[in-house]
Amino acid sequence: MITGYCVNGEAVALSTAEPPSALRPDLVWIDLVEPTKAEDLMIESLLGIPIPTRDELRDIEPSSRLYTDDGAVFMTASLVYRSDTEMPGLTDVGFILAGKRLVTVRYAEPRAFGLFKASVHRISGGCRNGAVILTRLLETIVDRTAEILEQAVDKIDDLALQVFGDKASTRRRPPHFLEARLRDVAGHHRLVAKTRDSLASLSRLLSFVYTVSDVQADKESRELCRTVSRDIQSLSEHTAFISGNITFLLDASLGLINVEQNAIIKIFSIASVVLLPPTLVASVYGMNFRMMPELEWQFGYPWALAVMVLSAVIPFFFFRWKGWL
Repeated sequence: MITGYCVNGEAVALSTAEPPSALRPDLVWIDLVEPTKAEDLMIESLLGIPIPTRDELRDIEPSSRLYTDDGAVFMTASLVYRSDTEMPGLTDVGFILAGKRLVTVRYAEPRAFGLFKASVHRISGGCRNGAVILTRLLETIVDRTAEILEQAVDKIDDLALQVFGDKASTRRRPPHFLEARLRDVAGHHRLVAKTRDSLASLSRLLSFVYTVSDVQADKESRELCRTVSRDIQSLSEHTAFISGNITFLLDASLGLINVEQNAIIKIFSIASVVLLPPTLVASVYGMNFRMMPELEWQFGYPWALAVMVLSAVIPFFFFRWKGWL
């Protein structure tokens, strides 16, 4: 699907069924979403530049993600998408500055693009050229990334309350509660790791964008590029802080699981020690020796029972006194 946007923010659909002979002069942004081969060829013929394929966008070499070719500037950034699901991911998005136009190539729907499309007609001064669109779009992407981190922080705080619990609450955790929280921690770690990779990609892209002549020629775009770069640096530091909190939460969860397991083992150990003396008494009087005076005693059986109970009660109260129970 191909959608074009004019200087005034008007959206124009471009189709291979009725390909235009030339692009409108006021068309400043062309957005390609999961383009077909025919759509790639149509845009290439209209702009005279190659459109990178999905495999080319995935190339991790810096020289393949940020370069200039025949007067056009080609850039690729990894953006977070599906951040509200259990399986967030990264999608590679291509940005091409060709003359006064911006071309974006993507094979997913990061929410930042939907937010930018909804507000593109409200850009101060209008969408004058591709450089303005690019810097404004990058600003929206970084703002959306900050929103993802804020949501992650809120969820991690809620998860911390669940793990450590309320001090006033006396209810015991249900079985496998902490194991389930470990899976939640893993999900948050995955999201924050994807966000950190995206910020690193955006940081490299912004450094390259700042050197582009079209951006340098526009004061507003140049200043906005600096501001967005500072925002990315702040978010990167914040991401490191969040990662530290997740690591602490993971270690704490594992520690609490060990504490609960040790408590269970302690109960079995104390039960074994408490039952050991009665077992010894029963073993002594269970021996089949002929000369055992207690066997002929009238109160021998109640005596043996009393000794066994007493031998169990004394260790029990001793452990309670020591605070081991």
